[in-house]
Amino acid sequence: MKIRRILATAVAAAVTTPVVFLSAAPAFADTKPAPSSTQKPAAGDEDPDEDMPSLDELRAAVALAQKEYDEAVVGLDTAVKALKAYDKPDHPLQVAVTDAKTAADAAATAKTAADEELTKAQKALAELPADATEEQKTAAADAVTAAQTAATTTATAKTAADEKLAKASKDLTEARDAASTVVDLAQKVKKSADEKLAEAKDELEFFEEIGGECEEDDSIKVALSGPKTLTAGQSASFSLRVSNTSDRTLENVEAYVDAVRFPEPGELIDDETDFSKRIIPVEWSSADNLEWTSFTEEFDSIEVGKLVKGGHYDVKLRLTVPADAAAGKGVAFGVAEYDNNDGDCGIGEQFAQTEFDILAAKTDKPKPTPEPTPSETTATPTPAPTSGGNSNTSQQGGSSTTAVKGTLAATGANENLTQLGLAAAATVALGAGALVIGRRRKAGADA
Repeated sequence: MKIRRILATAVAAAVTTPVVFLSAAPAFADTKPAPSSTQKPAAGDEDPDEDMPSLDELRAAVALAQKEYDEAVVGLDTAVKALKAYDKPDHPLQVAVTDAKTAADAAATAKTAADEELTKAQKALAELPADATEEQKTAAADAVTAAQTAATTTATAKTAADEKLAKASKDLTEARDAASTVVDLAQKVKKSADEKLAEAKDELEFFEEIGGECEEDDSIKVALSGPKTLTAGQSASFSLRVSNTSDRTLENVEAYVDAVRFPEPGELIDDETDFSKRIIPVEWSSADNLEWTSFTEEFDSIEVGKLVKGGHYDVKLRLTVPADAAAGKGVAFGVAEYDNNDGDCGIGEQFAQTEFDILAAKTDKPKPTPEPTPSETTATPTPAPTSGGNSNTSQQGGSSTTAVKGTLAATGANENLTQLGLAAAATVALGAGALVIGRRRKAGADA
């Protein structure tokens, strides 16, 4: 499929060029990402930003595919009717065959009668008595000659009638075969049109699921920090801050966080790759939610609530790399969104991310663990008091990474973020463009 092929192209870039891991994020952007976050594709590569179809284009593609399918259905129906018509007695070719057969049967009957007369005449001539007069002999010979002529004439007529019947039958067979071929082709056209329509509908549905009404808005920002080294089988603490930099209160603010291990060098990656085993479980807690909470269907996001102008909300994160994870690299990332009660909504323009090294699980002879140091995150917001909602104002540790700017796609309201690992994996598997970590409550409402 076009969208998935485009995203799959970003996969290769994401796993071979780490910078593209996030620069591909604006794949579904209505506007182009800032120059600093744009990764120029190599020669021959597809550029998701340029090649990604718009919603209108996808809807037009569905309409066109539907039209072609409808025409294919009509074409097949016409072809089938044309084929069946050859079996009707009143079809011209059927009439020709019937008439030719009647003539052939009559010719055969006439020839049989002529042959019988010839046999009788020959027998009469042969059985003339020895004392037959010359007149009798002449009459018998003339009868044989006449019967022979009649037999020859009827034989010729029968041959002609048989040939006419054969031709009429051939014409009917060839016409029926041609019509059958047209039916076969029409069936293939219909099948192709059906597949094309299904694909177009699937593309549109896929786009609508990850797309939404809300646009990017740099009013809602996230900052993420944590250690640069994690050990398999052990937990590590990270920090997330969600900030409102706008001049108004943002309501129903939610944040999404996930983490994955990068594919191993040389690992074959395509759009069928299952990244679920590379998920790094993430738990969170805050001043409003003191217990460590995993992302589940019930708790699919971090519910920040209301953020006043200049307010921020701090969240503690706990990442636990599976004990059997191989040494390598990983990344944690997050984004926030808001959905005001007046219908205004937006998703953060900045997509915070921090990479880290993963060390294999410790053996019986543990090696010294490097002192954790803050990783780079997006710009660290200055702590400010919040009011009218959640208000965790603890100072964020760490400092800054380069934020990737661009419109981030969002998923449907019912997306099960227990599968957020797949969402995270999607940032690799789908070139970070689908970014299924942002769900859209209103997705498809006006689609």
